[in-house]
Parts: sequence; C-alpha cells; structure tokens
Amino acid sequence: MWIVSIAVLLGLLAADFAITRRPHEVSLRESLGWSAFYLALPLVFAVFLWGSFGGVPALEFFTGFVVEKSLSVDNLFVFMLLLTAFAVPAALRQRVLLYGIVGALVLRGIFIAIGAAMVEAGTWAFLVFGTILFCTAVKILHAALTGQEAEPDVSKMRSVRLLRSLMPVTDDYRGPRLTVREAGRRALTPFAVVVVAVIATDIVFAVDSVPAVYGVTEDPYLVFTTNAFALLGLRALYFVLHTALYALVHLNHGLAVILAFIGAKLVLHWAHGMWPAVPEIPTPLSLAVIVLVLATVTMTSVCSRSGPERGRDRQG
Repeated sequence: MWIVSIAVLLGLLAADFAITRRPHEVSLRESLGWSAFYLALPLVFAVFLWGSFGGVPALEFFTGFVVEKSLSVDNLFVFMLLLTAFAVPAALRQRVLLYGIVGALVLRGIFIAIGAAMVEAGTWAFLVFGTILFCTAVKILHAALTGQEAEPDVSKMRSVRLLRSLMPVTDDYRGPRLTVREAGRRALTPFAVVVVAVIATDIVFAVDSVPAVYGVTEDPYLVFTTNAFALLGLRALYFVLHTALYALVHLNHGLAVILAFIGAKLVLHWAHGMWPAVPEIPTPLSLAVIVLVLATVTMTSVCSRSGPERGRDRQG
C-alpha cells in the first residue's frame, strides 16, 4: 500500500508539473475541473478502504481528510498573502503553489515519521500532541479575536534574509526560473525567494496538522494519505477560493475550536490508557463535531458579510 500510494502521488505531482510547465493564468473552469478531480480521489479511496479493510479505517481516513482539508484552507490564505506580498505574476502563481505543495509533502512525511516514533514509544506522545494543539488553538483564537492576523512581513522572514545574504536576487521575475546568470555570476530570482518563503511557512502548518490527524487515527499510513490527498488539490483550490477566502471571516475561529476539540480527544486517549475508566471520543462523533463547526463558521461568515452589504443597499 505504501509503495503504490507513493507511486501514485509521484505520478500526480509529475502530471501537475507537466501541466504548469508553460506559465498561464488559470481560468475558473480549469480550477473547478481540477478541484473536482482532487475531491473525488479521496472519496474513491475511502470507498476502497471500506471495501478492503472495513468501515473503521475508512471513517478514520475521511475524518482525517476533513480535518486536513480545513487546515489546508488556512494554508491557502497565508499563501495568498505571500503571493501578494511578493507581487507574483498571475501566470506564475500555480507554479509557486506546486513547489509549496511538494515542500509540504516532504515536511509532512518527516513529521509523520517523528510522530509515529513518538506514538510507538508510549502513550505520552498523545499528551504532547494534545498540548501542541491546545496551544495552537489558543494562539489562533487570540489572533482572530484581537484582529492581529496581519499580512506577513517578508523582509523579516529569516529564510528570505538568509537567501539574500547568500546570493544576489534579481529585481524582476524571469518566468519560472529559480536562478539566472547575471553579470558573470549566479543570482536568484524573486520566484526562488517566494518558493522558499512558502516552504518555510509549511513547517509551521506541519507542526499543527500532523498531531491533529494523529488525534483521529494512530495509523501512520492513514495519516500520510490524509495529508497527501488534502495537499494535492491545493493548487486548483487556491484559484477557486481566491475571493471566497476573504469572505470566510470566522474560519480561524472554527479552526481554533476544531484543534482544541482534537486536543481534548488526544488528552482523553492518553488518560484512557492510564485509567481505563476515562471515556474516549469516538471517531463518528469527531466527524460530526468537525462538520458542524465548519458549517457553523461558514454560515456566520456569510451572515456577517451580508449584513453590512444589505445595509449599504438600503442606504443606496
């Protein structure tokens, strides 16, 4: 299963690189088509798991996928801010996103392996994961409530400053090229700098997302596949949600609730291992809570934005 899954993943990434080989602006029709394809893939895989291994792994995979997809939408919002801050041309944006997805997959693989080793070492790992998610939830909720979700300051990013100290950077983009020869020496392009910035932000998201999925399933294979399926469709989903992301004003509130809930589930799982009388949260209930939270924040976001718009319409 591991070999086949990694082979399929590499094949899909190779197809994406071939599609984005010639830079072009992505139309809504194209992005919708690829988004539908990448949403259908995990559904087909869940059916395969159900038929081959039963309902439990299939439900764990689907629940983990919903969690990862929710967190990946938050990834997209940060990517959008970075692409805007670097003034990335529209024709090059999907290529930047693709490099970011590859970097995210590699980082998730490393963190999943570390998480699997921690879980194998003892149930204390779930207490650590739960603490990480609680801290992340508090940080996200505090930023959302205080309005401190500012755009990233590119000039202060360590990865960007390190690159610029090691090599010169050209003033303009040279298509999807990472480096060029200029004045007799090799120089980076802004395209290379933004790719590194996107991958650097992936580290933060990997720290949050991997423990979140371990709160749904302890199987490293299911953790890997949920991450892979959630990340693969980000390139196309970015262009579908480009304007809608700004409308989801309560998304981070919902993500904070979801991460806190999964953190509580992990802590209860650890406590159940120590004291069997402590109850655990079943996966079906986890899925129901996650879907309910996402539906609620979507509805409240729509209502909060439509209210002022209706007021402006009445004034007009």
